Amino acid sequence: MGKPEKAVDYFRNKFNCSQSVFTVFGTEQGMSEDDSLKVSCAFGGGMGRQQHTCGAVTGALMALGLKYGKALNDPEEKKQQTYALTREFFQKFTELNGSVNCKVLLDGLDMNDPDDHKTIMDRKLFDIKCEKYVADAVTITEKLMEK
Repeated sequence: MGKPEKAVDYFRNKFNCSQSVFTVFGTEQGMSEDDSLKVSCAFGGGMGRQQHTCGAVTGALMALGLKYGKALNDPEEKKQQTYALTREFFQKFTELNGSVNCKVLLDGLDMNDPDDHKTIMDRKLFDIKCEKYVADAVTITEKLMEK
C-alpha cells in the first residue's frame, strides 16, 4: 500500500485529515505513530474544525517541516528551503483543488452548522472530497520530498 492509500485508510478509520497525512510521513521520519497522530490532531477540519486551512494541507506542511525545517543549530537556509517548499505545495494543491481553505473545499458548507453538516453527510463530501484532498496532499508532498 502506497502512502496516499495508507493516508486515506487512516482517514476512513476516524482519524482527521491532518492526522492522516502527517502520520504517513511522521512515522517515516522517526516519530511514533501515536505521537504523529497526537501532534497533528488539533489541525483537523481546518484547525480544530474552524474550517480555515485544510487539515490535509497542514499535515503536509508539518511533514515538510519535520524533514526540512530549521532546528537549533541549523543554518538559515533550512528555513528558507522549507518556506519555498511550502509555497510550492500551496501552488500545486490549489491548482488541483481550487483552494486550500477547508470551507471553500467543502462547497462553502459549515461543518459546525447542523443543517450544513447534514448536507455534507448526505452528499458524502468527507468521503468523496476530503479523501481526495488527503491523497492529493500526500502525493504532492512525496514529489516535493523526492527533489
